[in-house]
Amino acid sequence: MSRRILRGLKPLSVWALTLLISGCIGTGGIAPQGTSLSPDNLATDDAIKAAAKDAHWPDGQWWRAYGDDQLNHWIELAALGSPSLAIAAARVRQAKAMAGIAESAESVHITGDSTLKRHNWPTDQFYGPGELSNTSTWDNNASIGLSYSLDLWGRESNNTEEALDMAHMSAAEERQAQLELQDNIVRAYIQLSLNYAQRDIVEATLAQQQQIVDLAQRRLKGGIGTHFEVSQAETPLPETHRQIDALDEAIALSRNQIAALAGKGPGEGASLQRPTLSLNAALKLPSALPAQLLGQRPDVVASRWRVAAQARGIDVAHAGFYPNVDLMGSLGYMATGGGMLEFLTGKKFNYSVGPAITLPIFDGGRLRSELGVASAGYDAAVAQYNQTLVNALKSISDQLIRRESMNKQQGFADQSVAAAQKTYDIAMIAYQRGLTDYLNVLNAQTLLFHQQQIQQQVQAARLTVHAELVVALGGGLMTGNDSPAANKTAAPKTPAALTVFDK
Repeated sequence: MSRRILRGLKPLSVWALTLLISGCIGTGGIAPQGTSLSPDNLATDDAIKAAAKDAHWPDGQWWRAYGDDQLNHWIELAALGSPSLAIAAARVRQAKAMAGIAESAESVHITGDSTLKRHNWPTDQFYGPGELSNTSTWDNNASIGLSYSLDLWGRESNNTEEALDMAHMSAAEERQAQLELQDNIVRAYIQLSLNYAQRDIVEATLAQQQQIVDLAQRRLKGGIGTHFEVSQAETPLPETHRQIDALDEAIALSRNQIAALAGKGPGEGASLQRPTLSLNAALKLPSALPAQLLGQRPDVVASRWRVAAQARGIDVAHAGFYPNVDLMGSLGYMATGGGMLEFLTGKKFNYSVGPAITLPIFDGGRLRSELGVASAGYDAAVAQYNQTLVNALKSISDQLIRRESMNKQQGFADQSVAAAQKTYDIAMIAYQRGLTDYLNVLNAQTLLFHQQQIQQQVQAARLTVHAELVVALGGGLMTGNDSPAANKTAAPKTPAALTVFDK
């Protein structure tokens, strides 16, 4: 009876010993602490609520709303030749290759090995090989080894998922780089258009100033003017010429910038003609805000994939606390002595097969530290995602506020230019009839020049706000279709078996 009891206690003893050994390394209560924000729980302002009445989304080629074929052409050139996009694409390929490396660990590994060695034995009779002294023999072997990880705790599968999530993140970052490039080209193109418009204003001012100089000289010849009036009329001419030269410089620099963004040399940038930008239709927003609004941004999607990857990293770290079991096997031939190929005979055949088990017992805290690194990485990714959400919503609200303001400012600027033009026309007519002096004409001209500059600046700002709002919405790339599910970004829970002996 006692032997039966002892035999019955054997499985229980083995189980207890295994549990005790596995409990020697506990997680120490290490776990992630970060919590992702829900976009729907973020408070929105009146600007976003008002925009939510529309139900549209930016077009994928959103820059075509400006109606400029030259702009369309240069963005297409940038998509093909931009170094920044080439770098982003290379990173995507690199991440996919890394995922392939991780996935390969889940497959059967087969390796072959063969050695043919000719061995010459020493002649020393006292310390040498005895009968083999002063002889040569073959020492050959050939084998095929097989190994397969059972992956009982999901280490390899989670490592593969982590690498795939990082590849998804790289793809989203590539779309973010694409969007930023489009935005930078559009902004530089708008600045080029503004430089041309301001140059027109300064050239018109120069023509008006020259007209006043001619009039002052005619008045002097007619005996009704003075040399002081002529000198006063000629004074602003050099400064106006300087402004024209400065704007020519700005136009050339803008061309170089656009060419560089597209991956082209300055020579191709010199071919850029004057922009013909226009923007008649206002950009409408989707009705589901802010979840759908934020979920289309590439940077938000990339942050979500980073969180998902870090969550899988915690699972990988958890698996390290469990025993690892691999199936190992080999087939081969080996022989020392005989002819060169005699080792391939059936008598020299050998094989081995069986499990290989590794069990963590004491590691000086390495596994806990790895779990701590993974948990902290998850918390950092969650915090980055939360910050990205907050910044995204702020950016959208900012651009909506600016768009509303620019539309109003455009109307006020147009009214100011019309009033200044009327004032200048009246002053000019009065000066020609001798009813006022040159100072009033100069003041009216300066006011008109100033108001025209403001008008063009407001128009450029309005065009820029449209681009910034499109970018804030994700540029119409529909990146949200490739976003991880909520369960993939949730923090993994520590398995109960790892906490049995934790203190």
